[in-house]
Amino acid sequence: MKQVKAQKVEMSQIFREDGRVVPVTLVKFEKLPGDLKPGSAVEVIGTSKGKGFAGVMKRHGFAGGPATHGQSDRARAPGSIGGGTTPGRVYRGKKMPGRMGSERVTVKGLSVVEVDEERKIAKISGSIPGPRKAKLLVRYEPAEIASQEPGNGSEEAPQGSETPDTKETAKEEQKDES
Repeated sequence: MKQVKAQKVEMSQIFREDGRVVPVTLVKFEKLPGDLKPGSAVEVIGTSKGKGFAGVMKRHGFAGGPATHGQSDRARAPGSIGGGTTPGRVYRGKKMPGRMGSERVTVKGLSVVEVDEERKIAKISGSIPGPRKAKLLVRYEPAEIASQEPGNGSEEAPQGSETPDTKETAKEEQKDES
């Protein structure tokens, strides 16, 4: 896979001829690679937006305590954080409040929708981590290599499978025989 440095511009959307709306992210490249074409599969690495200090309900999805039975001050508390005398400590990795976001995130399964070579901007399907002007690393398979890989329709159809072309030629052969 090739890697290229880029910068997130903004989110937008494209309206297809059939009426579907496709959410896209505009990505500006320092140097737009010539082998990055519409339809190319890409994965984007970036830093997610920072959320600041967050409690366990927001950060880890805890349910919180009961609203009744005398629990007036435990609604958003994490609950127990470990044993007592044994082990006498809190285990490393315990889900607790803390800073949320600002983590390296890789988003896979995206594809290039459009490429503007003049402005060095590509429209990539879906959302990409980080705020506007965030630094990104875009990984992709060059168009020449991607078209040669198995499963891309470049190899011959296996025995017994019919494509639309083979159906027509089979019908023509039957007509010639009769």
